[in-house]
Amino acid sequence: MSEAPNSHDSGHEGPIQTPKQLAVAVALAFIVPIAIIVLLVVFVSSAPKGAAGSDALTAQATAERIMPIGSVEIKAAVTRTGPASGEEVYKTQCAACHTAGTLGAPKFGDAGSWAARLGAGLAALSQAAIHGKNAMPPQGGGDFSELEITRAVAYMANSGGASFTEPAAPAAEADAAASAAQ
Repeated sequence: MSEAPNSHDSGHEGPIQTPKQLAVAVALAFIVPIAIIVLLVVFVSSAPKGAAGSDALTAQATAERIMPIGSVEIKAAVTRTGPASGEEVYKTQCAACHTAGTLGAPKFGDAGSWAARLGAGLAALSQAAIHGKNAMPPQGGGDFSELEITRAVAYMANSGGASFTEPAAPAAEADAAASAAQ
């Protein structure tokens, strides 16, 4: 007679033969990966660690705690007998922007860039320089008197085609400067 068509004998057998073997295989499929993960976590976290706050006494931590919050800048004392000339103020403070025309500043000696500004006059140009205008901070960020700033403005404007006279020092300062020179 012939065999039944739904025979379980296909010539291929798996490694699991009994239900007990199936239960062991399923249990190991869960237990082995979990055990590997636990061992990796223990290995990674086994680095020696100090107690909380133990790094507070290191040299770097101490240096960061006592680091000053400010600094002191010492400028060289300028000994002048009177107010600075326009050229001195220009070279000290104004040249940084007006030499290259930075941020729209009129270039030193460029009549075209000064032409529109010269019509306002020396007083208006000086007030703009003293109090600041557009991107230029007050006094161009310097620390000069209004007379010195006005002298610098006259010096720069004259290089651009103006014919302003550089303001003279007040009589009291001129007399004090003359007596100091003697």
